[in-house]
Amino acid sequence: MLRLATWNADLGRDGPGLLVEDIAEGAPQIAAVVQGVVALDADVLLLTGINHDARLVAMSLLADRLAEAGAPYPYRFALPGNSGLPSGFDLNHDGRMGGPRDAIGYGRFLGEEGVALLSRLPIRSDAAQDYAAFLWADLPGALLPPDLTGAEAAVQRLHSSSAWQVAVELPGGGDLALMAYSATPPVFDGPEDRNGRRNHDESAFWLRMLDGSLPFAPPKAPFVLLGEAGLDPADGEGRPAALRALLADPRLQDPRPQNDSGHHDPGHRGDPRLDTVLYPDGPGGMRVDYILPSADLKVAGAGVLWPAQGPLADTLARAARHRPVWVDLDLP
Repeated sequence: MLRLATWNADLGRDGPGLLVEDIAEGAPQIAAVVQGVVALDADVLLLTGINHDARLVAMSLLADRLAEAGAPYPYRFALPGNSGLPSGFDLNHDGRMGGPRDAIGYGRFLGEEGVALLSRLPIRSDAAQDYAAFLWADLPGALLPPDLTGAEAAVQRLHSSSAWQVAVELPGGGDLALMAYSATPPVFDGPEDRNGRRNHDESAFWLRMLDGSLPFAPPKAPFVLLGEAGLDPADGEGRPAALRALLADPRLQDPRPQNDSGHHDPGHRGDPRLDTVLYPDGPGGMRVDYILPSADLKVAGAGVLWPAQGPLADTLARAARHRPVWVDLDLP
């Protein structure tokens, strides 16, 4: 049995180096994250919303804390993404350059809110494929914002944070390809709907990948698409067509992991048992984190680690607004 998981554990900070300080000092939120990861007991864990540093110091320190807590992850992987990467343009057209919304992906500094992998299984990092540099305008059928100039389109990358593919070595032999990403929320923009369009296309990218219509080879089975799509297919703002297409694609399977939170949202159009995050002062509960195995894989179980009450529920609430999503695969 192999357990995969993804979690936005709220490991972003307001400046470079601050996450390293919090982990080194044992901040209470970090302690809650460590306890949550221990309870999750995943073999492979994708963390989204984690600040990236070039030498992976934060990841290494977090792995040390996890090992001390009895959950060793000897293998780690991350690539620099687009968050905070200067564009050289006034992308939000507010008359000023150099702001966080002028970066290739929103960010006050380079590496804000990245994506990282912790694994008990060896990672084939030497064969990883990085899609961060792919231009938005090169996506077939791209929903480019109407105010994007030609010069801006020549540098504007599609992915707001990170997007990559890397394989882990399976215990019985062979590899499992992991396609990981974290998309921008489809809000915090204006009538041009820049973020809504981008969020749609960050998920549409994987559809085009599976179709073979990108300058990258489609993944070889078995594979898993996982991460934070930043969108609920039934609730909230955004353009859900691409995400809905992924969830219904016959080349993938949606295990529909459910939580035990018992929370009820009277304005909810979807099933609240599928929610992975709760915004109490905003849209309420939403499903925005996903694990979609390829159709050939056998799913033995799935869930959202979100108990209704008890010590673990309190710990997870202290750690982050999101809750961990897990899927168990029955490997041959």
